[in-house]
Amino acid sequence: MIIAIIIIAILVLLLLIWFAMYNGLVKKRNAVNEAYAQIDTQLQRRGDLIPNLVATVKGYANHEAKVFHDIAELRSATDRARATGNVQDASQADAVFGRTMATLRATAEAYPELQASRNFQQLQEELASTENKVGFARQHYNASTNTYNTAIQSVPTNIVASVHGFRPFGFFQVEESKRQAPDVSF
Repeated sequence: MIIAIIIIAILVLLLLIWFAMYNGLVKKRNAVNEAYAQIDTQLQRRGDLIPNLVATVKGYANHEAKVFHDIAELRSATDRARATGNVQDASQADAVFGRTMATLRATAEAYPELQASRNFQQLQEELASTENKVGFARQHYNASTNTYNTAIQSVPTNIVASVHGFRPFGFFQVEESKRQAPDVSF
């Protein structure tokens, strides 16, 4: 009788450990999804700011229409990439968008009267703040992804992960060729 109670107690303990590991993996997976949603939120915020910045800059530099057209196109491409929910697509669109924004900043530097515009200064400060938030959101996503991926690859949670179909997430990365500063020429 005592042996049966010990066996049942061990089985209950193992079951509780299994549940704890499963719940921990679910929590980590949800943290990764939340972190990606934060990137999405910040990219949307940035996309919403761009039309205001473009309208302000257009008032001062109408002849730079190509830059503005490119920004509008990139905003649409970024929105489409975000809509897929694919980290790689969003990461690539974000990298291209960042390079184009560098070109826009270079345009602003070429026109001192544009820099003097109070609206432009406020929008640029807001955009810089948003870029920082996007960077922090990327870091948080990658940290959450690392924690989750480590958990599903570590013993003994890897057993629970494989039984329940937990799969690793990809990191939010910028392609090597897109890490270089863009060439800006007028």
